[in-house]
Amino acid sequence: MQTERAAHEAWAALITRSPIAARAMHVITAQIDDQNAFIISQEALAELVNCSERRLRDAIKILAEDNWIEVRRIGGRGTVNAYVVNDRVAWNGSRDGLRYSLFSAKVYVPEREQPDREELGNQAPLRRLPSMFAGEQQLPSGEGLPPVSQPALEGLMPDLPARRINRDDD
Repeated sequence: MQTERAAHEAWAALITRSPIAARAMHVITAQIDDQNAFIISQEALAELVNCSERRLRDAIKILAEDNWIEVRRIGGRGTVNAYVVNDRVAWNGSRDGLRYSLFSAKVYVPEREQPDREELGNQAPLRRLPSMFAGEQQLPSGEGLPPVSQPALEGLMPDLPARRINRDDD
C-alpha cells in the first residue's frame, strides 16, 4: 500500500475533524487491491470500524464530500456499496502501473449476511477446469452432452478451456 505525503498530513487533520471517518478510511484502504475498490455492506463495515451504522453513514458522507473516496451503490437499497479510494490518496502497486476501476474489487460478505449460511462448507464442489502443464495439449474425450455434436474435422481440434500452470509453481 502506498500513500502520498500530503495525504498523510490531510489524514491527520481528518482524525481531528472526524475520528470515525479517519478510522473508516484506514479500514477501507487496508482492504483495497489493484483496483482501489472494496465492496462491503454498511453493517459489516460499521462492525469493522467499531461504530454504529448511523455514525458510519455520517463518516462515509464526510469521506465522499472531501474526495477521499467515491461510493458506488450495489443493488437498490444502498446497504451494500463499492468504496473506491481516491488514487491520489492511496494505491496498491507501483505508481506507474496505477489503475482505477469501479468494476473489480475485493468483496467482504460476512457469514451472517449469507442466505444459505447454514449450508456453508457443505455445498457440492464447483466444477473445475483441468490444469495443463507446459508442452501438454488438450484432447477432447468422452461422450459429451446431448445432442451429439459433429466430430472434429481432421487437423482442426477444438481449443478447450484450461488453466496453464508452470511446473515450478508446485
